[in-house]
Amino acid sequence: MRVNGTDYRTVWMEGHTVFYIDQNRLPFDFIINKATSYEACCVAIREMQIRGAGAIGAMAGFAMAVACMESVRTASPDLIRIARREIESTRPTARNLFYAAEQVAEAGGRSPEEAVKAAFRVADRDAADSQQIGEYGNSLIADGCRILTHCNAGWLAFVDFGTALSPIYRAHQAGKKVFVYAGETRPRSQGARLTAWELFQEGIPHVIIPDHAGASLMAQGKVDLVLTGADRIAANGDTANKIGTLEKAIVAREYGIPFYIAAPTSTFDLACASGEEIEIEERSEEEVLFQEGPDEAGVLRRIRVASPGSHALNPAFDVTPAKYITGFITERGIIEASESAIGKLLAQEPP
Repeated sequence: MRVNGTDYRTVWMEGHTVFYIDQNRLPFDFIINKATSYEACCVAIREMQIRGAGAIGAMAGFAMAVACMESVRTASPDLIRIARREIESTRPTARNLFYAAEQVAEAGGRSPEEAVKAAFRVADRDAADSQQIGEYGNSLIADGCRILTHCNAGWLAFVDFGTALSPIYRAHQAGKKVFVYAGETRPRSQGARLTAWELFQEGIPHVIIPDHAGASLMAQGKVDLVLTGADRIAANGDTANKIGTLEKAIVAREYGIPFYIAAPTSTFDLACASGEEIEIEERSEEEVLFQEGPDEAGVLRRIRVASPGSHALNPAFDVTPAKYITGFITERGIIEASESAIGKLLAQEPP
């Protein structure tokens, strides 16, 4: 995507170095960080300098490739296994991370050159899948459509284009008038900070809304479509996504509003029978108790915004049962949220 006249991917690799947009600094500062070791890549994932299912997957693939090169350079064959275990421990919920680590580690068993090729294939496929999701999802968006989103599933969450925002971008490019309600998505405010920033960059009309304003807007008939991404989709269609997605799906069902989840097939996990088997990441309470933003001088400062002495519970994701999901928008087409439809889709040979 284009920022200040330059095209960027969210994460990429040159030689032995991984470059990535520091999402913790957005939307106030646009900064490119670099990681020269797989450990540094792990820190970037864990601290959410890079986040979103596809972007995490690409970073994991590049981190694994760096580890494979390091394994040969230091004559440490066990490093591949050690690195894979550490990479996979960074964010337990996102399926794409495990998919990428597996693909690149397997290739790294043959040679570091094969590992690098596999990492680039993961990243390139993510970008291509996201673009195709936009093409299919555009068919669901009518001229004048008012769309509610949650969290950030735009190009920052993937290598490029995104999932939930990709159909919106395609509709906008096709000349359709669209309006987006960007749910702020506490506690890290990915909607208010990242989705809104992306939409502003693209010139798409939008407003940021408090997380719990979505139900009221739907009740007033001001929302035509709900689009979100996913971090892991079980074999039966139950879907893990950013905390707060479940309540959006329930309310959309109540008011007869289509609720679609946009995700590439790499996010589906047939080894996971239902949402009950998805591990939900518990993050630090400090994300709830503190917030960060620039002061009048533009200096980023962190302040406590909750009652001193109180503690917080911070589950990063929730699971939306398949019965609340109208369908999945994938790079292979749009399907209903059912085990049979998912099985049939994944049994097909990739185009």
